[in-house]
Amino acid sequence: MDRRNFLKYATLAGSSFALTSCIQGKNSKSQSELVPTASPVVVNEPLKVGFVYVGPVGDFGWTYSHDLGRREMEANLQDKVKTTFVENVSEGADAERVIRQLALDGNKLIFTTSFGYMNSKIKVAKDFPHVAFEHCRGYKLAANVGTYSGRFEEPHYLTGLIAGKMTKSNVIGFIGAHPIPEVIRGIGAFTQGLRTTNPQAKVRVMWVQNWYDPAKERDAAQALINLGADVLSQHTDSAAAIQLAAEKGIYAFGYNTDMSKFGAQAHLTSAINKWGKFYIDTALAVINNTWKPQAIWHGIAQSMVDISPMNPVIPSDVQQLVNTKRNQFIQGTANPFDGPVKDQKGVVRVPKGKVLDNKAQLEMDWYVEGIEGSIPKSKS
Repeated sequence: MDRRNFLKYATLAGSSFALTSCIQGKNSKSQSELVPTASPVVVNEPLKVGFVYVGPVGDFGWTYSHDLGRREMEANLQDKVKTTFVENVSEGADAERVIRQLALDGNKLIFTTSFGYMNSKIKVAKDFPHVAFEHCRGYKLAANVGTYSGRFEEPHYLTGLIAGKMTKSNVIGFIGAHPIPEVIRGIGAFTQGLRTTNPQAKVRVMWVQNWYDPAKERDAAQALINLGADVLSQHTDSAAAIQLAAEKGIYAFGYNTDMSKFGAQAHLTSAINKWGKFYIDTALAVINNTWKPQAIWHGIAQSMVDISPMNPVIPSDVQQLVNTKRNQFIQGTANPFDGPVKDQKGVVRVPKGKVLDNKAQLEMDWYVEGIEGSIPKSKS
């Protein structure tokens, strides 16, 4: 399974509890006492940093967003770092070979950007105690292994607010990759935002069972349009939905990076990932010998996720509503899953005044009210 396979993760309850406690700043004693063994960088020599990518740099989605972060780190730290990356690395033996070679080549900090690299990374890390490893979407920590991810549900909620005001048919199409908690949570957050501004609107989901497959994503988008959708959203990696929306004269949201160039009139905004600040801060920590393994789950407040500039076609009052909610996310006074939250059967899952906690969000396997259909089994 690939980078964000929380299907396995959700079934590993013990691991889920550990990750959640780390996120909440309540690390267990064993984790809080982990001592990083990564050695300080030699003075006047650049820190060598390696990146392992699951997809092509030119996907304009997930991998592209990580590479933008790598380039931002280079631009900011200049001669303090020297980076390299390997793209299109599959999980399993190939991943272990690539990660090990990066360590052998002298990289003292290695970022692995696919969930499916987790076991390979842990295995290699044991053999290179003086290398710092960071794993995106994983949950296994070690003395020289940290994890990081973004609260993707926050920008999804904001795009939902917009969708509720821009739809005329009250049918929103959502293209999902794999039916795992991360994606289900994103669709749920989007729908919570949508129903805030338009309680009559419904979300229909098409699953492509793939992270990056432009042809399948386009077919799914077309199927959703055939079902009456006049606004499209996605938790997949290509710009196929934006391009089709532009052809059909409807609206769409991008994901991972700003996809406006693929259909400026159709593109309302994108839910984007911003890895640059984290990469810069992590590299500096290694350089200064202050790095330590942590389980990071950051949102808009920490500049790890956000939305791209909004299309001027969005009414000013709607833009103001979005900005207000965005500021509340930053201030920590709002959450995409503030109660009341009902499931699609009308059962109250989160009462008013409460919030869906981190553990429940990380294991989410149910649709919120407003989403039609059922969740299929993952084929991954």
